[in-house]
Amino acid sequence: MSRLASRSRAPRRRPKTAGIHGNTLWFWVFVGPFVVGLLIFGYLPIVWSLVLSFFDAQNTVTPTSFVGLRNYVDMLTDRNFLSALGTFTVFAVFIVPLTFVLSLALALLVNQVKVARAFFRSVFFLPTACSYVVASLIWKLSIFNGVRFGLANTVLGWLGLDQIAWLSTIDPPWYWLPLVTVRLWLQLGFYMILFIAGLQRISPTLYEAAYVDGAKPGWQTFRYITLPQLRATSVAVLLLNLIAAYQAFDEFYNLLGAGASFARPPLVYLYSTSLGAIQDLGRGSAGALILAVIIMLLTLLQNRIFGFGKAND
Repeated sequence: MSRLASRSRAPRRRPKTAGIHGNTLWFWVFVGPFVVGLLIFGYLPIVWSLVLSFFDAQNTVTPTSFVGLRNYVDMLTDRNFLSALGTFTVFAVFIVPLTFVLSLALALLVNQVKVARAFFRSVFFLPTACSYVVASLIWKLSIFNGVRFGLANTVLGWLGLDQIAWLSTIDPPWYWLPLVTVRLWLQLGFYMILFIAGLQRISPTLYEAAYVDGAKPGWQTFRYITLPQLRATSVAVLLLNLIAAYQAFDEFYNLLGAGASFARPPLVYLYSTSLGAIQDLGRGSAGALILAVIIMLLTLLQNRIFGFGKAND
């Protein structure tokens, strides 16, 4: 009887599933389509772009003339491509610090709101769901269109100031204001949510201990508690923001056009080279890979400086 009782009390082991049965089957049912799509629309174009970069692929995607590293040399000595990289540098100098500071400020304000906190989160996050193309056209046609019916020039008229051709090539370069403001409006909400998630991970006991030690609420607690605890989130925001700046295309193309060589980021120039009148897919692929290498090097440099992924001290 004791043996029977011990057997009855023993937990039953679930039968092991073999092959693609059980949970493994459902894993591939849900994940399989995304893996196939990633391979077809992600990795396969990257591999084929690498192949095209070593061939003379003008007006064709099936080249036969091997040119080696000539496309890379042409792109690295192309003044227009180097100018495009310089344009990115100017754009990144404006957009990265502004996005970081403003999104952190919004996160601090929204996180301290006691009433309708979800409403304010939704309001600031809603522009993230808007299309870059639609937002750029609104900025161009309704706000900074350079005529007296534009919102910006209407406000200047109320103040008694002269109207400005915002998207003109003539100095001063007023076109940077529409470019920077539309990007800020579109992406501030996303980074604000990241900072809010980081703020909610900070233990309230740290602030209580600081108040007991005599720290004043405000700048002191922000400098010595909040900002150090947001180190991992801050590095992630800087990294994502820098990569997003390198990928700037829609606002430049829709606000200034593909032929605006005075303010043309790398992706717009590569688009004109590969799909414009020349249709040189070999040089365009080489330029795209050069840009990818630059992004990876900057990411590794930023990781080296800020220590992305490391735990807080």
